[in-house]
Amino acid sequence: MVEYPAHLTHECRLLDGRRVVIRPILPNDAPREREFLSRLSGESCYLRFHRWVNAPSDKLIHFFTDIDYDRHMAFVCVVPRENGEELVGEARYVVGPDGKSCDFGIMIADTWHKTGIAGLLMEALIRSARDRGLESMEGLVLSNNTTMLRFARALGFEVRTVPDDLTTKLIVKKL
Repeated sequence: MVEYPAHLTHECRLLDGRRVVIRPILPNDAPREREFLSRLSGESCYLRFHRWVNAPSDKLIHFFTDIDYDRHMAFVCVVPRENGEELVGEARYVVGPDGKSCDFGIMIADTWHKTGIAGLLMEALIRSARDRGLESMEGLVLSNNTTMLRFARALGFEVRTVPDDLTTKLIVKKL
């Protein structure tokens, strides 16, 4: 059984005063993950998955929440609610076959854009990848996703063209 890395959990106060918790995802986050994905706008899902996604499948939810915290790492941003926690953002990486690089993705609830949680999630994700000894982090971004491309550049990612694909950019960060 995989041990949960509880030491990676931390509470943060946003500039607007709200408190959030950044922590590794848990298998029992599956209902929160499903709710999170179902609340995303069609555009947000398209920008993240590069295709239109309807209701998230059980297989996708399982993949997103049942991770090994080694080759697949995911952090969520949660806020306390009367009935538990609400998941409002997540960032994850999956180690590539070379064992030295990882592919990453990030999603933020539409109502939480421009709050700072994307930066907090990426900070945790990059730190985790470095601590694991990974050498680079990369992701594919739609060329028209100017917000993500600007965010990636601000984090030190290099934006590269993808040969024979004008619709996608490759973003790469040396760790």
